[in-house]
Amino acid sequence: LQDLRDRALGDGGEGTREERGKRREAAALALADGLRAAGRGPELAALLTDLRPLFAAVSKAKTAKIVRHVLDALARVEGTTELQLRVCAEQAAWAREQKRTFLRQRIELRLAALRLDARDFSGALALAQTLAREVKKLDDKLLLVDIHLLESRIHHALRNLPRSKAALTAARANANAIYVPPSTQAQIDAQAGALAAQEGDYPTAYSYYFEAFEQLAALGSAEAPRSLKHMLLCKVLNGDAHEVPGLAQIKAGLKHRGEQVDAALALAKAYKARSLGDFQATLEKYRDALEGDPKVQTHLKKLQDTMMEQNLCRLLEPYERVSLGHLAEALGVPLKDVEGRLSLMILDGKVQATLDQGAGYLIVYDKKPEDPVHGGALGMLEGLDSVVEALMQRSKQVMA
Repeated sequence: LQDLRDRALGDGGEGTREERGKRREAAALALADGLRAAGRGPELAALLTDLRPLFAAVSKAKTAKIVRHVLDALARVEGTTELQLRVCAEQAAWAREQKRTFLRQRIELRLAALRLDARDFSGALALAQTLAREVKKLDDKLLLVDIHLLESRIHHALRNLPRSKAALTAARANANAIYVPPSTQAQIDAQAGALAAQEGDYPTAYSYYFEAFEQLAALGSAEAPRSLKHMLLCKVLNGDAHEVPGLAQIKAGLKHRGEQVDAALALAKAYKARSLGDFQATLEKYRDALEGDPKVQTHLKKLQDTMMEQNLCRLLEPYERVSLGHLAEALGVPLKDVEGRLSLMILDGKVQATLDQGAGYLIVYDKKPEDPVHGGALGMLEGLDSVVEALMQRSKQVMA
């Protein structure tokens, strides 16, 4: 590494200026890869400052290439999020001083994404919106696609679905006007899948995630297993957990088997068995893959509630009066959670029952048959309403 450092920071030896620049550039890229493999994050961060004399000797395009390569290498070193935030802020300030607009915009986009990962939503959104206004004047559509896509992710994290969908629509509009790399198109499809899943349209979300997975798998991206996990979880959320093992056995699925896919398979198995105990054990075992993924975390509570309701309905079938403690013990969940879920099920009309909290019992009633008179009465009232509206329109015409 020391030899590479000397070559990158030296004069490049003999030859023309272009040849010396190429040798120094190759040494700088190799040095960044070596430091990444050694996990030396602070030295990678300092490398960008040390290489500034080289940046003055090579073209702006090569400078941008080296800076992006070093930042990518730093991103692959674990536990360097804070360091990346500092380095990106410093490099953006340097690029602004040097009037390297294109490089600065790319670094600021990376900085906004890092702020999103660090859950600094206001800082990420402010920077992304400033960038969007600036880049619109330059009409750099590819960069605009990335900015609007990031905006969509930020609004999604803030649970602002209308603005998230609007930003995604803007990203698609710009993408339709240019050639978009497959990796970017995969990100667009993955974000569309996340929004569809948030609205409860799981079949559509599955289709989008499938498109994203196919593209990422063709590229050999490390994000492919994550898209496959989201794809399989959409099947679980849609109540088709029995299809998940078969989907995971396809050729592309077998290639990307790992913790991400195993977590989805375990969750599908627990859902199919309607076992809350297995569900909780799966969450504990695959905490990083499930609760550590913001796109999955939002759906885990809903999935758990659905499983609890299914189990409660099955347990209540033979009873007219049942102890709440017995239900809690059978499900293996706290009594308070059972009471809360039963209250909501009664209010939603999913269970015909009354809670006797003083005695700690649930009194279950037989489901009342629907009275056909009610439906006929409603139909008659709707017919009368349409007749009155028609008469009102005619009277207005006569008066006119």
